[in-house]
Amino acid sequence: MRRLLFAVSSLSLALGGLAAPARAEAAPSADVLALAPLPVGQLTDAARPSAYRLDLTVDPAQERFSGHVEIDVQLKRGSRFIDLHGRDLAMRRAVARVGGRELVGTWHQLDETGVARLTFAEALPAGAVTLAFDYDAAFGTGPSGLFRVKVGDAWYAWTQFESIDARAAFPGFDEPGFKVPVTLTLRTPAGLKAVGNAPEQGVTQEGGFDVHRFAPTLPLPTYLVAMMVGPFVTVEGTVPANAHRATPLPLRVVSTRQNAGKLGFALEGSKGILAHLEDYFGQAFPYPKLDQITTPILPGAMENAGADLYNDSILVMDDGAPVAQKRNFGMVVAHELAHQWFGDLVTPAWWDDIWLNESFANWMGFRIGQAWRPDLNIGAGALEEGFAAMGTDALVAGRPIHQPITTNNQIEAAFDSITYGKGGHVVAMIAGYMGDDKFKAGVRRYMAAHRYGNATSTDFFRAMAEVAGDRRILPAMQSFTDQQGVPLVTFTGGPGRWTVRQSRYARLGTTPPPTRWGVPVCARQGETRRCQLLTAGSAPFAISGAGPLMPNAGGTGYYRFELPAAQWDGLIATADRLPGSEALALADSLRASYQAGRASPAQLIALARKLAANPDSYASGAALPPLIGLHASGFLDAAGTAGYQRLLRGLLAPRLAALGFDPRAGAHAGDDPEKSQARVQLVKTLAGEAEDPALGQRLADAAKAYLGGDKAALDHAFMGDALAAWLRREGLAGAQTLFAAALASEDPVFRPSALAAIGSSGKTDIANWVLADADDTRLRRSERIGLISRVVSGRETRRLGYAWLIAHFDAVMRSNGGIFFAAKLPQTLAGACSVEEADTFARDLGPRFAGKPGQLELERAVERVRSCGRLKQARAAETSAVLAAVKD
Repeated sequence: MRRLLFAVSSLSLALGGLAAPARAEAAPSADVLALAPLPVGQLTDAARPSAYRLDLTVDPAQERFSGHVEIDVQLKRGSRFIDLHGRDLAMRRAVARVGGRELVGTWHQLDETGVARLTFAEALPAGAVTLAFDYDAAFGTGPSGLFRVKVGDAWYAWTQFESIDARAAFPGFDEPGFKVPVTLTLRTPAGLKAVGNAPEQGVTQEGGFDVHRFAPTLPLPTYLVAMMVGPFVTVEGTVPANAHRATPLPLRVVSTRQNAGKLGFALEGSKGILAHLEDYFGQAFPYPKLDQITTPILPGAMENAGADLYNDSILVMDDGAPVAQKRNFGMVVAHELAHQWFGDLVTPAWWDDIWLNESFANWMGFRIGQAWRPDLNIGAGALEEGFAAMGTDALVAGRPIHQPITTNNQIEAAFDSITYGKGGHVVAMIAGYMGDDKFKAGVRRYMAAHRYGNATSTDFFRAMAEVAGDRRILPAMQSFTDQQGVPLVTFTGGPGRWTVRQSRYARLGTTPPPTRWGVPVCARQGETRRCQLLTAGSAPFAISGAGPLMPNAGGTGYYRFELPAAQWDGLIATADRLPGSEALALADSLRASYQAGRASPAQLIALARKLAANPDSYASGAALPPLIGLHASGFLDAAGTAGYQRLLRGLLAPRLAALGFDPRAGAHAGDDPEKSQARVQLVKTLAGEAEDPALGQRLADAAKAYLGGDKAALDHAFMGDALAAWLRREGLAGAQTLFAAALASEDPVFRPSALAAIGSSGKTDIANWVLADADDTRLRRSERIGLISRVVSGRETRRLGYAWLIAHFDAVMRSNGGIFFAAKLPQTLAGACSVEEADTFARDLGPRFAGKPGQLELERAVERVRSCGRLKQARAAETSAVLAAVKD
């Protein structure tokens, strides 16, 4: 699974002619609960599935679907009950078939997470039993379970089951450790297409429905099961045979009708990425076909075996798409396809090891994306994500990458930047320390040992240690996976006489517990590079060479560094010439030093001036975020803000003039990707943060022409910035016009960009209208919540949005969107910057999130807001004064 980490996203067989109705209870009785303790996390091994047969009637135009499900189960011992999963299913009949008899059971949902208990009047014997269920349930309206969306004038249905949402579509044993074949049948209105994990074997007609039957799958856990229904359009091809695969692999891209003609890029790109992955793993794609499917509301992508699901914007494009969109395609598609081996073929035994699944795929996504299209410079994005994750990992409130998960409510918290950003960075560090060939050999050994089965983190590290022949790897790497926090590596001394000391990084005013790691420290001085495993609190570090010391050579180390002031200044002076990876490491560590109360505002400004001139787009993109963050949080006074904007215009306007700028579609199509991406970054910052009036007017004019019907007037690369500039000039009436235009469109770039501009306007009258009146039957629930989330997170509209959120909290939380919403809602508050606001958030929301998904994110948000408030009290006046003195 790959979430879009920058987004806060949305807030889930006909039954006639059956025999005796099922007995069901609105709430489980005390007798039912007394049979055994409630399994709030992993089920016991008392019952294990061996096969599923799913027969579902799915008409996306209806509000409910129905199903007949059979599960072959092995009972370890005789029992009057079986614990399994099912959430909000209207169970009509549940029976156990054993020894030629049919025993009617009673279905009880025991808790809100979907733990269920099936009870019988007499004990079932140990051994083989088949459970059969007939039920119906509501389609989800957000991207979880079996959900439906109206796109244009047609309804479609998709599934998103990770982590524990398969239970909202069918009863079963909804855990990664239960991995068995699944045979799927889908009954749909005539003429609709259906997609499953396995190849479709044929379509027949029964009772006015098309009946789509699929081959049995290879062993799968329930979270990887997929079923999609709708009037889809497809493009088809094959991935040619190669050294790993004797026959071509069938490949399709499947999307909603309005995207016809925009799927060729994804088809060809998927072929190339898959070939690179087969070479890396040294084996063929593990499933008999591959479908790449899109939906407009999934905020990310999902690695269903043989049937990956993506947000429209990831796949729907042509070769003229913006560089950022192509980069996202390469990374996310490589991530999801890597999962087909690492996650699907070999699956975590339980959710506490999902970190390895996602962290490895994240690393592979950037690595294989880079191999697919080196010109897009995709690989450096891995480090950008890793350093961003340090901002979360540095908090006292947090978790290690690898942590025990004992309850269902803890599972969703595992899908955060610690798993993706930190985990991916740590995997890169392991690979860098071992060397690429040995790391690849370890991966292949791990895969071979657990093919079509389950495995743990310990299994992975054991394979690595065996291949490397170095027993130190296991404890050193586990010090990063099993402990929270960011190491701070402090260098003192000078060339040839350095001493390095490790501690846990802490922001000003926080005191985390002491922590010790096995840190692979790699430093560079000129052309001299040296690596040393730092396990003690401090040690000498012998390196000397021409030029300043770079304490994180290549940027691959998951740590921050601190230097004496003169050494900082020397390193900053070279920032315009550093490789992008090292520039990212420098920018992160200097920002962290400032937030800890050490580096000066003048050093932040000096680094911004140097990095802005770096030719690498990731490096130049890292120049200003430390200052942008201060501005966004209300850190600066009026004079400081004016100086900040003068600094931006002085730095960036000449660069944009040198690159040239024309907002029309395709005007810069001949530029190389790095130049194109640099232009996009410059336009965004100059028009938004610097509020450059001439550039803003030019963008607004282009947006006006585009909205007037001239689609050639505005390139997709500048869509969001142009619509925002137009809205700043048009006000509330413009927001209402833009809202109507967005809902009349299914364009996967324009529609979300328009809604984002409205939600992020920063104007209280627009925010009031969004909260009270911006609703329409065409507005999807996920989009409605996205609008509100942007109002809540905006500095100018936060108080207004927060008051609305508190007043409507229960209703918002009921509009569940699985792992994409409930656990992430508190992130909308994290941009505030005062001790008082932190106290308010903790008081109002702490009791509401206690013991539920989102509790950790709330604790993190409160700490961020309080920490920012303390830093503001200590350093805002000094920082504003330095910026106010900026002349250009």
